[in-house]
Amino acid sequence: MKQIQLGIVGVGWCGGIRAETAAKSPLVSSLHLAETNPERLLQLKQTVKAQTYTDDYKKLIDNPAIDAIVISATPESTHYPMARDALKAGKHVFLEKPIAIELAEADELIALSRQNHLKFTIGYSQRFNPKYAYVKKALHEGVIGRAVSVLVSRHITRSLGKKISGRIKLSPAAMESTHDLDFVLWCLHPAKPVKVYSQVNYGAMRESTGADIPDTQWITVTMDNGLSFVVGGGWSLPPGYPNFSSTWIEFVGTDGALLVDDSHKDVILNTMAKGMQLPMSTMPGEPVDHVFAGPMAQETIHFIESVAMDREVLVTPESARTVMEVYMAADLSAETGMPVTLPMAAQPRLHRVGER
Repeated sequence: MKQIQLGIVGVGWCGGIRAETAAKSPLVSSLHLAETNPERLLQLKQTVKAQTYTDDYKKLIDNPAIDAIVISATPESTHYPMARDALKAGKHVFLEKPIAIELAEADELIALSRQNHLKFTIGYSQRFNPKYAYVKKALHEGVIGRAVSVLVSRHITRSLGKKISGRIKLSPAAMESTHDLDFVLWCLHPAKPVKVYSQVNYGAMRESTGADIPDTQWITVTMDNGLSFVVGGGWSLPPGYPNFSSTWIEFVGTDGALLVDDSHKDVILNTMAKGMQLPMSTMPGEPVDHVFAGPMAQETIHFIESVAMDREVLVTPESARTVMEVYMAADLSAETGMPVTLPMAAQPRLHRVGER
């Protein structure tokens, strides 16, 4: 075990959570920040007492004292070049999803991490949600027998949907359901996906933005063991608690069933000023004084410990590449109206949903 120096590229919402979490870890000796928003950079460097801070991420890459880099930058098209530069420089890398925009980019990043013997993991934070971890444990231990039916339905507010879809033309499958695809594939391992069918539905997002942005996307995935599962995701809920997320999960097996309500209705705040709200209902979580409500802090700590204590990462880049291939197939299926078989090596390059 050793202390590490950690660089964080992009310290907005998610990057800020990771920076504040890392600042409290005894395994982190110093923090280094890169952010293009000068006001946010100055604010956070004071909060976490960063040793260095800059508006150029390459200065973190070029700093030989930094052991590992967290990449939380947007837009998502920056992920591949930033991760590539960091891995080439010998830095361990935590990368927010998606791993890349094209499969060839993901393959290059995976190859670089393996060649240089570096920790490389992707931000699928829901694996660190205790409810989700319990489902994985129950499946692994055979508590409900062999899974025969799986459904996950996740929805977030349209304000967050507009924010996400406004910065890059990626679909609900790529930016929202990606978490649940990762979760289900993790639970069903070692089974592998072999066929994908998907449809999208339009409504509020198209009307309010004038762009071909779907409200929801439903994905059916067939595995090589014959099981088919369904994942649905949308980003057009009416306004609510900032960045509200609501999820329902069903795992039915040969010997039982697991039903998970992750709709965040367990804490209700009702005030004259704002009416009814559902606190602590964001996907990544949020600080509540001395504790953190949500999985992102635990995910960040896991990466720090993996680097400092030379442990394996929970989310491998290969698994993130599989998720990427599934949601790319879902987008192609939604565009063509036909199922898509995996692997996609022989498939033509797809247009993202909403892309012209």
